[in-house]
Amino acid sequence: MINKKIGFIGSGNMAYSLIGGLNSTGVTGQNIWVSDPNTEKMTPIASQFGVNITNSNVDLVQSVDIVILAVKPQQLAHVCTEIAPVVTKAKPLVISIAAGVLSKDIESWLNPVQSDLALVRCMPNTPALVQSGATALFANKQVSDEQKTLAESILRAAGLTLWLDDESDMDAVTALSGSGPAYFFLVIDAMEKAGVQLGLDEKTAHLLAIQTAFGASKMALESNDSPETLRMKVTSPGGTTEKAIGILQDGQLESLFAKALEGAKNRSIELAQILGNDSVNN
Repeated sequence: MINKKIGFIGSGNMAYSLIGGLNSTGVTGQNIWVSDPNTEKMTPIASQFGVNITNSNVDLVQSVDIVILAVKPQQLAHVCTEIAPVVTKAKPLVISIAAGVLSKDIESWLNPVQSDLALVRCMPNTPALVQSGATALFANKQVSDEQKTLAESILRAAGLTLWLDDESDMDAVTALSGSGPAYFFLVIDAMEKAGVQLGLDEKTAHLLAIQTAFGASKMALESNDSPETLRMKVTSPGGTTEKAIGILQDGQLESLFAKALEGAKNRSIELAQILGNDSVNN
């Protein structure tokens, strides 16, 4: 169990999810702080988990060992500039879950003079809201092994975690798992609609499509076989599955996914540059 004091700047869905996950692992509300200018937004979290709440980001940083930046990317530069003096003095572990903002930009906003800021940048995805997320983490050189363990323990409360050696890989992670849930929602929706066209009622098509997606994902996660091998095991020669797969492959499905992820990766790179430049200009 984590015995450090943890502070969340921002009280949105991701903060709520991580706090819920931490609470389920035994971290009590008295060791968690949340700051937000809107007190009403923090009330449900305080009521459910008994966390400490404040409207002051500076007060929060002074009270904790770990600061989690859980604000929108467009707000991050302002928040970092506000808390920079106390971060420089208190030297907490800083964890950013703001999508698309590079470590070098966060470091420059928080600690522009010295280079001793311990920073972990994360890319969680929306299934973290139901403790089934996939989160990639990158640590700068100032993060100790103990701090890496702490960061991993916090994010693991929302699902699977893995470390990246190169921050530039975060753009590919964004394309694959960050945006990935939307791809699967698109496939589920398409299968539902196709089921209705085949004569099923909407509720039946909905439940069958969702449970099939869940079951296939669970099998892929728990099996030692690759997804390709699992697909082949349920594809009998001359059968219905082979017919359907053949049509999808004739439509260049694999190539289409490759192009889609490449487009998402390139856009991730563009957005990171925009966010950094906009913050400098502002």
